[in-house]
Amino acid sequence: MDRNDRVRAALAAADAGRPGVQFGSPDPDAVLKELGIVLPPPAAGVSRYETTYICGNVLYMSGQLPWVDGKVRYTGAIGREVTLEQGYDSARISCINAISQMRHALGGFERLKRIIRMEGVLYTTPDFNDAPKALDGATDLLLKVFGDRGRHTRMLYSLQAMPLGCTSLVIIWAELKG
Repeated sequence: MDRNDRVRAALAAADAGRPGVQFGSPDPDAVLKELGIVLPPPAAGVSRYETTYICGNVLYMSGQLPWVDGKVRYTGAIGREVTLEQGYDSARISCINAISQMRHALGGFERLKRIIRMEGVLYTTPDFNDAPKALDGATDLLLKVFGDRGRHTRMLYSLQAMPLGCTSLVIIWAELKG
């Protein structure tokens, strides 16, 4: 079974009750540890803007790129230089960086009530039609790490150019307790 088949099987399983997703309110730090994910330090913005902002009980986040050790892990268009599987991984890495920003902005996950919305921007070729499957790399991670609190609305944008040539960018809006 190749990576495409595994991605398709994972998507089919997700439609059948989301196996592997913890419902309720798992401890995000424990889930991250179980998944072998060490959150990187939050990345600085690449221009003059705030990476996070809290207004009332909502955390707004600027787009997070697929940074690994200070470098963009994936560059190029999905459907040309980048495969669907790599696009999925790129969205997952962008989401890891978003979770890091969230943890830093909130001082932990105790204040998180739920993820409201996740928006993804993917660098794709004009004829690439599987962008939703690539963005599932971020959605699947949010559901694993936060369980029910990770369920969100979602918007996907496919572009033919991206900042720094990156393959993915993930934006999260989160509702906070109290």
